[in-house]
Amino acid sequence: MTPLAKLLSRRIAATGPITVAEFMGECLLHPEHGYYSTRDPFGAAGDFTTAPEISQMFGELLGLWLAQVWLDQGAPARVTLAELGPGRGTLMADILRATKALPGFHDAAHVHLVEASPALRAVQRQTLDGHDITWLDRPEDLPDAPLLLVANEFFDALPIRQFQRDPAGWRERQVGIVDDHLGFGLSAPAPLAQLDHRLDDTAPGDLVETCPAAQPIMAEVARRIAIHGGAALIADYGGWRSYGDTLQAVRQHRPEPPLDNPGAADLTAHVDFEALAKAATDVRVSAMTAQGVFLERLGITQRAQILARGMTGAALESHIAAHRRLTHPQEMGTLFKILALTPKGSPPPPGADP
Repeated sequence: MTPLAKLLSRRIAATGPITVAEFMGECLLHPEHGYYSTRDPFGAAGDFTTAPEISQMFGELLGLWLAQVWLDQGAPARVTLAELGPGRGTLMADILRATKALPGFHDAAHVHLVEASPALRAVQRQTLDGHDITWLDRPEDLPDAPLLLVANEFFDALPIRQFQRDPAGWRERQVGIVDDHLGFGLSAPAPLAQLDHRLDDTAPGDLVETCPAAQPIMAEVARRIAIHGGAALIADYGGWRSYGDTLQAVRQHRPEPPLDNPGAADLTAHVDFEALAKAATDVRVSAMTAQGVFLERLGITQRAQILARGMTGAALESHIAAHRRLTHPQEMGTLFKILALTPKGSPPPPGADP
């Protein structure tokens, strides 16, 4: 039993079961034993690998996308270039490298990283050495200026609540004590107004998930873009509407039961893109677009061919595998989705479905 599991067990024994959201929040961000608070989980030596760690092409294309939006909106003299949950800083480093040659862009862009983990801030500081970076705790702290924002695998790590349909309403899935170990249980059934819209497409026994933190963050980002201009690009895995249990744990690149090692495994859930889109009011919201389609439209295959020149052997094989992993329907190409936000009346953003 991990140290955090012992703490949670004592808490539950004293005060009763906790929600899945409370469990995820403690597991990921507990100041002493939280997963992100204590380690760098990314890459081969960590527990999972994100798109920027797979290939530089991902960050380069996102950087050029942001630069094109900046040009389409008149190249404002000052913009906030921001990332939510920037991991090791690899994506932002690739964005800055890819846009270095665009006249005026780096002079205009002031980089802000929204990061809650002290451990990851230290890694980001090393990765982005030489760049002027401002770190923030919350999206609400971003400056009032045109905003160019990326969020790659950010929303999937926000704590979720789970609800099971019942003939008498909804029962919330909770974490309690079962046979002296952490285990799942259900609350008593009750009506839940926020899920009234799911009564038509679910039946008793079906499970749906909500993410209390996601919609306020999305609404705040959209508000800033509506007022000041700019764009946001959301890349994550999930689908258009939440259905079923998608809570998952990964440790050392392998899945494991979510309750097995609290604080020592990454916890994520599929993103409900419909909920994100509905929260983004007063802006143009693209259709949800498959990541593979989006990257192909931005020219990833042409970029891959250029980078492949001069490669041989294992380096070439690794490069080809990276391209496939990012774009192929059986890998990240279909599971991962893109959502783009731009001001109403602005030119349609490249790559995303209208």
